[in-house]
Amino acid sequence: MTIKALRTPDHYFENLSGWDYAPQYIDDLPGYEGLRMHYVDEGAGDVTFLCIHGEPSWSYLFRKMAPVFTQAGHRFIAVDMFGFGRSDKPVADETYTYHFHRDALLAFVKRMDLKNVCLVVQDWGGILGLTLPLEAPERYSRLIVMNTGLPAGENAGEGFAAWRAFCKANPDLNIGKLMLQTTPILSSAEVTAYDAPFPDQSYKGGVRRFPELVMMTSGKDIPLTPEASEGIQTSLEARKFWAKDWSGDSFMAIGMQDPVLGPSAMSHLRAMIKGCPEPMEIAEAGHFVQEWGGPVAKAALEKFGIA
Repeated sequence: MTIKALRTPDHYFENLSGWDYAPQYIDDLPGYEGLRMHYVDEGAGDVTFLCIHGEPSWSYLFRKMAPVFTQAGHRFIAVDMFGFGRSDKPVADETYTYHFHRDALLAFVKRMDLKNVCLVVQDWGGILGLTLPLEAPERYSRLIVMNTGLPAGENAGEGFAAWRAFCKANPDLNIGKLMLQTTPILSSAEVTAYDAPFPDQSYKGGVRRFPELVMMTSGKDIPLTPEASEGIQTSLEARKFWAKDWSGDSFMAIGMQDPVLGPSAMSHLRAMIKGCPEPMEIAEAGHFVQEWGGPVAKAALEKFGIA
């Protein structure tokens, strides 16, 4: 079955501030034939830093971490999920499901035959990315985890409930404005770069859907929607993996100003990850910790002993 999708014209990505990496594409992932997935692949070395973005960002989010990894002699890969960045964007909102995204990431890792991987995840990059080792744990050796979680049906709390409601009420979400509100250090050129993938509302199906897919309720005694129920079993299995089977090195960084996935949520996640050390706390950072990514990447490499 062919999935109708849009492709953001290349000219929207010209002269992006701090992002001059050559785009690379895969257009024949099993089950996604006809959809083109974008990724960046820079540097070389035995360790591969696989960076997975979340909502509503794209691989551009990792631009401050990339040079730290490559200059230390490692490989940097950042992938855009379908619906985001330079990857194709299915038009129908219902195309986007938990397993639509997860299976695509699994297919990408397999196609690239990635090994000795350090997962670098935040937001949905963690909700999905933290489940990837379930399928091939031998591929993964390290973890850098920032403001994210492994939800499994809990009450989301007021902060997330408000965010979900806001997204539902704003199908043409102003992404650059949102990024600037949550990350005031951004320049106007960086705000433009976050807007670049989305010329108009028709490109924003993935943006609209992610809040609906989070495996949490919108409040006490409010039942989970079918969309938000889909990933619960996988998330529970991932919790068990990280608590019992994980034997790699971990590094956690927390944007302390995040009202939803800040210190409390990350403390809860840290308790699930066997051997996770005390986190790096970034007092001024909010949800998008990668905007302080240079110091985070350097501290992680030093902790891993591969700086």
